[in-house]
Amino acid sequence: MEFLFASSVGLLTAAGLYLVFRLRTFPVILGTSLLTYAVNLFLFASGRLTIGAPPILMDGVTHYTDPLPQALVLTAIVISFGMTAVVVVIALGAYLGADDDHVNDPKEEGADT
Repeated sequence: MEFLFASSVGLLTAAGLYLVFRLRTFPVILGTSLLTYAVNLFLFASGRLTIGAPPILMDGVTHYTDPLPQALVLTAIVISFGMTAVVVVIALGAYLGADDDHVNDPKEEGADT
């Protein structure tokens, strides 16, 4: 189970980095989304994978789940959704303003850099 979970985090990270290094805005947005999913899975796994255990301490229970990573992941999901919405609006405004969706600025001819 841990190998599958670690492999999925690695696969999401690799795909996210590949898309972030593209030079178009839409793949960059998808790449950052995949990276946030990978971070969320990593945070969730930091609380140890336990199945069927209560998240709070009760009498007679010796094995419980840590609720802090679950709360962190829930907060990270909300933040990443808001971040993605803002980046999509900024990218759409840049595309409509320049009629181009490249991330980097094209070099002008004759410019010294």
